[in-house]
Amino acid sequence: MNGGDVSAGTRTGGRCLAIWIWMLAALWLSAGPAADAGEGPPQRPPAQVVTAEVQKRELPAGAAFVGSVVALRTSTVGSLMEGKVVELAVNEGDAVEAGDPLARLRTEQLAIQMRAAKAELTIRRQEEMVLKEALPLEIDQARARSAASQAMLKMAEARWRRAKPLFGKQVISDAEMEAADQAMEAAQQKAVETNAALASVSRTETGKYAQAAARVLAQREEVRRLKDDIEQYTIRAPFAGYVTKEFTEVGQWLAQGGPVVEVIEIAKVDVEVQVPERYASQVRLGAEVAVVIEALPQQAKLQSGRVELIVPQVDVRSRTFPVKVRLENPAVSGGRLITPGMFARVQLPVGKSGKVLVVPKDALILGGRTPMVCLVEPTGKGGSSDGGVARRVPVELGSADADVIQVRGALQAGAQVVTEGNERVFTGDRVHIMGRYRPPK
Repeated sequence: MNGGDVSAGTRTGGRCLAIWIWMLAALWLSAGPAADAGEGPPQRPPAQVVTAEVQKRELPAGAAFVGSVVALRTSTVGSLMEGKVVELAVNEGDAVEAGDPLARLRTEQLAIQMRAAKAELTIRRQEEMVLKEALPLEIDQARARSAASQAMLKMAEARWRRAKPLFGKQVISDAEMEAADQAMEAAQQKAVETNAALASVSRTETGKYAQAAARVLAQREEVRRLKDDIEQYTIRAPFAGYVTKEFTEVGQWLAQGGPVVEVIEIAKVDVEVQVPERYASQVRLGAEVAVVIEALPQQAKLQSGRVELIVPQVDVRSRTFPVKVRLENPAVSGGRLITPGMFARVQLPVGKSGKVLVVPKDALILGGRTPMVCLVEPTGKGGSSDGGVARRVPVELGSADADVIQVRGALQAGAQVVTEGNERVFTGDRVHIMGRYRPPK
């Protein structure tokens, strides 16, 4: 290729490059205004929520107290008997029902005694049965002999009455009259004898049967005693709950009264708080209070309880007295929702009553450093009544009453707070109100 050809090719390539640059610039300029006029990435649709109105209500002022969850009952289950542990039926953490076996001790010697006692009971019952069957027969025989002797006596008396007038008229001899007298005396004697025998048989046989029945009863009670002894060698749960400690193992010798396991009842639990003595006259049994347990999942942190116990004894060092608030402890997979030992905050109504702001308990968002509620603020002056923008507001909790709780914060009566869907709505999110809160019945 010569130099002219190279120069021409260079000029042609330069023109092509310039054309490509011009075309790209034109496309960018044409696309730019359209892109600026567009809406950008599509926004999320408004969150669907249920709201309630912030209200003013007459409630006593509340104060917060910290405490711990304790089991409703705790029992260290011991053994009534001593012996070798042959079975430990539970482990720590196991759920038990009232009467479930916890451990068993060796009972071979008692089992041998039980078999012997049952065999003896069988013998006693057979003896009783034999006497029961023989008694009526013996009495019937004695009664028949007595009846026969009575008949013979009547016959002898009749003969004697017929012979006496004949003897007076000298129709019969002295020997015949004497024979009639002797026959009547013999019949009388026989009647007395058989009557006595009948009475004796009745008393004797009845007494023998009573003794046999008493022996059966005594042996039956012996079997019951051995059965009860064997039962005592099985240690059972005193109530429904959970095993928290083990004090023995298989093969270990257990002394009488020795501990086996510890069982706690937590279908209901108490939150125990120490209340300053200045509030002694203001805490009331049965008062409904709000309890916050931070260790629980978000939707379960706020619990409702009642003041169940007020110990009327002030500690002279701390100048406080114990108050127990009882909570229901719902069952969950693997156990119960609330565990003894958890940290809790209790709002006790210990102040004067007054008009305070309240929201449904469902409106609270728990889990952070401070409780919050989610306000729905209308957008613009002519905003729709069924939508708006969410804003989370921190609040302080106060007294509780049924399904509502006192709150303190940047709120006003009449404002709308989210009661359903509040956990997934954050400040600035658009929301659509699909319904109004209805208190539980």
